[in-house]
Amino acid sequence: MKRTDTIIIGGGQAGIAMSRTLADRGVDHVILERGRVAERWRSERWDSLHLLTPRWQSRLPGWSYRGPDPEGFMTKQEVINYLDDYARSFAAPIHTGVTVDSVECDPAGYRVQTNTGVWRAPNVVIATGHSDRPNVPPMAAALAPGITQIVPSRYRRAEWLRDGGVLIVGASATGIQLAAEIARSGRPVTLAVGRHTRLPRNYRDRDILAWFDAMGVLTEAVDDAWDIAASRRQPSLQLIGSDDHRSLDLAVLQEQGIRVVGRMIGAFNRRAYLADDLAASIDRAEMKMHEQLDRVDRHIAGNGIGAAPAERPARVPVPNAPRMIDLAAEGIRTVVWATGYHRAYPWLRVPVLNGRGEINHEGGITRKPGLYALGLNFMRRRNSSFLDGVGADAAELSDHIVNRMAHRRFAVA
Repeated sequence: MKRTDTIIIGGGQAGIAMSRTLADRGVDHVILERGRVAERWRSERWDSLHLLTPRWQSRLPGWSYRGPDPEGFMTKQEVINYLDDYARSFAAPIHTGVTVDSVECDPAGYRVQTNTGVWRAPNVVIATGHSDRPNVPPMAAALAPGITQIVPSRYRRAEWLRDGGVLIVGASATGIQLAAEIARSGRPVTLAVGRHTRLPRNYRDRDILAWFDAMGVLTEAVDDAWDIAASRRQPSLQLIGSDDHRSLDLAVLQEQGIRVVGRMIGAFNRRAYLADDLAASIDRAEMKMHEQLDRVDRHIAGNGIGAAPAERPARVPVPNAPRMIDLAAEGIRTVVWATGYHRAYPWLRVPVLNGRGEINHEGGITRKPGLYALGLNFMRRRNSSFLDGVGADAAELSDHIVNRMAHRRFAVA
């Protein structure tokens, strides 16, 4: 039996940031990680992936990028090295290769059963992140067994796919990047488009995220959101991190020969059924993009900032799109489900989950004293799940833990 003040579950960016902020406050703690530091980056991300945020926007508590190319974008291996170095920089108490089997309430707080033994602590922080398990819709089960189906966490490179055409379902950041990469391998690609958020990589001679950072958009708090539930459902930005700082959107993909169709709504055997909503999806994305660029323009004008003239991206053309695709007739042998992620906590035996299996919380604080979540989408701020945003949330939860521990000691005394 091992005891500590706080158990952190997960050794990615959220878990390590939480560890650093607890260490700064003198709180005894451990990190329990099923694999290695940044395991999902090691084993569940494709080879060519880059962060969508610039290197300078990789700020963690007590740690930031100090290399020669702050405007560039970290590669997959850079992110792994960055988090490895961060954990070593303060000797994070991380236990790797430890699988959590259960978390239960205990008279002392919580009992955490693992494959290496039992831990007890008055506080537990669930830092397994927002991108936990690929979200594959039920219609996938209706496709013929001869159609290969994969999720982004199992994709590594286009050359490892079967020969033949590829249908990618989902047109947020992951879907558009995979569409472009797979098309470059010579495979015909069809992209089924649902809700998406279009933005240019650069606007008025600055990275779009640099403008958002300067305007405070990314640090907007939960209380600032008009509808927090809707904000949390927003798809990821159609951005790509590349050395040439190029934009990637549906217009660029069509120029590359990728067929763009409507949202996939059903499947049977070797047929994929599509909604007649492509034009509406593009219209919504165009409207949202111009709303955001208008905000940037107002910020520039209101602060007297010298900037390049405002040149808006050309409108995405709307092609004629079918309502059904015969996958066999069109030579499509692979379907990639780029349909987002959900979270699952089969080991969490504390009554804090809602009907959808998500953790009920207020800013990462659950209704069970001492049980916390960290790294979830828009948890406290718009960038709560970002490498650049999780640290602020971790600091605030650490303060909450310190205060809770002080009250417990006072009550015992």
